[in-house]
Amino acid sequence: MGDADLATLERRWSPERLTPYRAACGGDLAAAVALYEWNAQLSAALGTTLGHLEILLRNALHEELTSWSQRRYAEPLWYLDPGSVLTDEAHRDIAKARVRATRDGRQETPGRVVAELNLGFWRFLLATRYDATLWRGCLYRRFPGQRRRAVHAAVGRLHEARNRMAHHEPMFNRPVTDLHATAIQVAGWLCPVTRDWIADRCGVLALLATKPRSVLAQSRR
Repeated sequence: MGDADLATLERRWSPERLTPYRAACGGDLAAAVALYEWNAQLSAALGTTLGHLEILLRNALHEELTSWSQRRYAEPLWYLDPGSVLTDEAHRDIAKARVRATRDGRQETPGRVVAELNLGFWRFLLATRYDATLWRGCLYRRFPGQRRRAVHAAVGRLHEARNRMAHHEPMFNRPVTDLHATAIQVAGWLCPVTRDWIADRCGVLALLATKPRSVLAQSRR
């Protein structure tokens, strides 16, 4: 790719977006573009792993909350909040999820509602505010031997990384190895079988081994 083409790419992506990539490559635009491409591949690989984990997490928590709500309130639809446990913010999230779940005239089902609740919702069900209710009432069962704070912190790190990638922000300068390990760890807490399936299909570590040499050389200076 010639200099003119590289300059065009920089204009289209914006110099501001490429600034951290240029800085990591000593100002070399061609190397920065190569790093940008590699970063996109890395984000896609990590995003796929986090997507698998999100589905595992929400289904596991939904299953536990359903059983808990049935036992305690004789109502399996926990998101209706029969015990008035959830915050107003959670109620708003659930209301929006129910609307999305029934768009185009579809019938509401728990599975459809759960699928419309984002990772941030599930993260905050693990927060301090729910320690005496949801955590001690049932959610701890899904994380054998783990403290709520540790679980919440781990899911929080993954949620923040997922949001960063959703905005196409750099990940090459983030602790991706640690994020990968955290994702696999959380999956293992929930289901060892599914953890192994996710780990076997995760391309993050292989991509990290192909990090552009220009970045590696710059980082050693």
